[in-house]
Amino acid sequence: MELSKKAKSLSPSMTLSISAKAKSMIKNGIDLINFTAGEPDFNTPDYIVNADIKALHEGKTRYTETSGILPLREAICEKFKKFNNIEYTPDNIVVSTGGKQALINALLSIINPDDEVIIPSPFWLSYPEMVKIAGGRSILLETKSENDFKLTIDQLNACLGDKTKCLILNNPSNPTGTAYNREELIEIANWAVKNDIIIISDEIYERLNYDTEHVSIASLGEEIKDLTITISGFSKSYAMTGWRLGYSAANVEITKLMTKLQSHMTSNASSVTQYAGLAALVDEHDEIDNMIKAFRNRRNLVKNEIDSIDDLSMVYPKGAFYAFINISKLKGRKYKDKTIEDSMGIANILLNDFKVALLPGVVFGTDDYLRISYATDEESILKGIDRIKNFIKTLNY
Repeated sequence: MELSKKAKSLSPSMTLSISAKAKSMIKNGIDLINFTAGEPDFNTPDYIVNADIKALHEGKTRYTETSGILPLREAICEKFKKFNNIEYTPDNIVVSTGGKQALINALLSIINPDDEVIIPSPFWLSYPEMVKIAGGRSILLETKSENDFKLTIDQLNACLGDKTKCLILNNPSNPTGTAYNREELIEIANWAVKNDIIIISDEIYERLNYDTEHVSIASLGEEIKDLTITISGFSKSYAMTGWRLGYSAANVEITKLMTKLQSHMTSNASSVTQYAGLAALVDEHDEIDNMIKAFRNRRNLVKNEIDSIDDLSMVYPKGAFYAFINISKLKGRKYKDKTIEDSMGIANILLNDFKVALLPGVVFGTDDYLRISYATDEESILKGIDRIKNFIKTLNY
């Protein structure tokens, strides 16, 4: 019996597998510094947890509308109006089981066989796999560190073809921390409108934008709003990764297709989790701002520490909680008489010999980098980077 060729063609999530190995080592008593986390290290605020418990006791445990309970969709619309400067109605919103489901809902709703999706590289590793699931073809657009890993219109034009359907824009970015400003987004919006290209704007890290206001591309005019599917959720901003609650906003035609798809896959997001999400939006407490301030301080700490190491460099991250470290100067050097050839080799050495877990850049589409997550305490950040310094000291030519 031959099983699914499509499923066999997918790559496993290396971020989840390496993170699971790191957690297992820590559980077994190994003194490991874990820089792999793609989630806040803070607990979900009590006011959100209490809203979930209240919903449980009130028996709000039945199926809901596929697109989500109306009060939550109304609150999401209010959030879009106040924070993102975009006017939506509940008919534009689909609440999903995490941002990942919102993304795959979007791709399945717009992609026909062999449609092309432009993905700026470095990229979040699930984007190409999701495009593959949807039957499309990924066109990887290599961005440059000297341009803060931001795409340019010339690059977009070079990727444009008869089958180009969509551009995935991750703002702020995982893994680079890049955040686009208003002027840059206006240029991209004008290009999309001119060429009738759908934008999937993944803004899951929108609240973690440290130096400037967050700008949503859909806020820049009615034409680009109609072409944009905005993805967000509660995981990163409210420390709710395990709750699995995300959402999308799009024109009514696309939203109806996404709702239809979701109705046949997962039905609705967990009913009580939706009530927790409602509380997160309407009753927000100071814990959220305090978490954001902590991430900003950690970002600055990582930048200062990496800048002190001659053989490493990084682009200053404007958002999210990742630092993308250039390790190209380490390639070709020797560790225990073995030549270092790639980011995976360095990541394995650091994990096995120096007890530092981080992610190789190759999983994000570029091999000259390592990704550090600073979703951990400052003491661990200093200790982990000190171990990286000790590793570099052992290298010779």
